[in-house]
Amino acid sequence: MNILVTNDDGIQAEGIRNLAEALREVADIYLCAPHTQRSGSGHSITIERKVFAQEVPYPGVVKAIRLEGTPADCVKMGLQIYSDAGIVIDKVFSGINHGANMGTDTLYSGTVGAALEGSLCGLPSVAVSIDARNPIQYDTARELAVRAAKLDFAPIDGNMMLNINVPNLAKDEIRGVKVTGLGLREYDEWYEKITEADGTFGYRYSGNPVYYEGLDADACDVGAAQAGYATITPLHFNLTSYELIDKLRDQWR
Repeated sequence: MNILVTNDDGIQAEGIRNLAEALREVADIYLCAPHTQRSGSGHSITIERKVFAQEVPYPGVVKAIRLEGTPADCVKMGLQIYSDAGIVIDKVFSGINHGANMGTDTLYSGTVGAALEGSLCGLPSVAVSIDARNPIQYDTARELAVRAAKLDFAPIDGNMMLNINVPNLAKDEIRGVKVTGLGLREYDEWYEKITEADGTFGYRYSGNPVYYEGLDADACDVGAAQAGYATITPLHFNLTSYELIDKLRDQWR
């Protein structure tokens, strides 16, 4: 099996090194990752400028490409670059992200966007994240990634992906794994004004996730994570609100 591995934290991040190292147990690993931090890129792609790619040395993988593009670029272009070299990619993995991607985070996440791009390309795809900006506990995330790589995706809709989130806890402190839907992920957020020496200024986004008192661990991914569980959520690119279609049709006749 050949697995394409990418992320949104950049090719030098500790998370992608852990993911590639773990997946080596079950596959040959081909990297294509951003040359720098690209968190918050969502599912964006580059369309109005050249995207430069360079093969670089990387321990433990067959080949690694550093790409000056978004995470979704890395999947689209990585698949083409490796295909042109006669390499058939079987699955796409994105991560391990430094920070959770739960609930409405998934709309902004470059990690999830890359995995969604893999699913759009017809490949089984998985995003893996740890709920900490500076994670130190990788064991469970690595284990779940390997289990996902072994998963039989045949009965699962080919246009979907798996979104895995893991607490930054030692394995024996994690309460288990829950398969859940997405929840609401809100932030106590703000924009910090940054003034330069010449008087020009800009803003830098920052925020902390809201903790929901009394949220049931079985309600959604956010509730399960708050209760100390790892979560797995199947995601689909189709954002249609089907329950409103007939109502809207009635109003627009």
